[in-house]
Amino acid sequence: MTRFRPCIDLHSGQVKQIVGGTLTDDSTALKTNHVSTQPSGHFAKLYRDNEISGAHVIMLGPGNEDAAKEALAAWPNGLQVGGGINDENAAQWINWGAEKVIVTSYLFPNAIFSIERLASVLHALDDDENKLVIDLSCRKKGDKWFVAMNKWQTITDTEISKHTIKGFEPFCSEFLIHAADNEGLQQGIDEDLIRNLAEWCTKPVTYAGGSRRIEDLDRVEEISGGKVDLTIGSALDIFGGSGVKFEDCVAWNRGKNKAT
Repeated sequence: MTRFRPCIDLHSGQVKQIVGGTLTDDSTALKTNHVSTQPSGHFAKLYRDNEISGAHVIMLGPGNEDAAKEALAAWPNGLQVGGGINDENAAQWINWGAEKVIVTSYLFPNAIFSIERLASVLHALDDDENKLVIDLSCRKKGDKWFVAMNKWQTITDTEISKHTIKGFEPFCSEFLIHAADNEGLQQGIDEDLIRNLAEWCTKPVTYAGGSRRIEDLDRVEEISGGKVDLTIGSALDIFGGSGVKFEDCVAWNRGKNKAT
């Protein structure tokens, strides 16, 4: 069954909601939907108290480690952490309290996938795929999707397809997919991508990007057969949005939990 998966996006040490396609090294180009006055720990406690599991904490660039650690301290072993994860620090983040680590850019040196690097990260986690989430966030080229790295600005040579998903699955416990072209715009989800993810993935997968109303949870469940979870960010009232109430997302998950 489709569930709501929350997020804590960190930029320059603050909890923010940004337009994904504007996240570059040029700070003047950044478009921000919301900068929270609350620290990361506030949101971690909120998710913990409402039993909203599977949240991802994403460090968007440098200067976010302390904020990420604060979130982990508020909910030890309850959050996933990504952003700058590699074979040298993956185990450290687990020791700091992450339930799982999320890896993307490190797997694509010079924008080319490296199976050696993926194996190295997994080995650093004692070869426990249950501790690893692979982030295959992507941008669309024509009618295909390609993994995007380095704040979603560099498009790699790796197309998201049934073949590539099958190759990644033995190394991880789940996937996180941001549709970077949709991220932060609140202009609708990428239904074609969601349908394909439901068909291609045999492990849990969370989609993020473009959600703008609570009914999107119904829609994702319908088109994915309940196989894809949904992250809602900028539209949420706790992040300054007006499209979705956090309490409605909590109620959705509780309803699904009762059904199971």
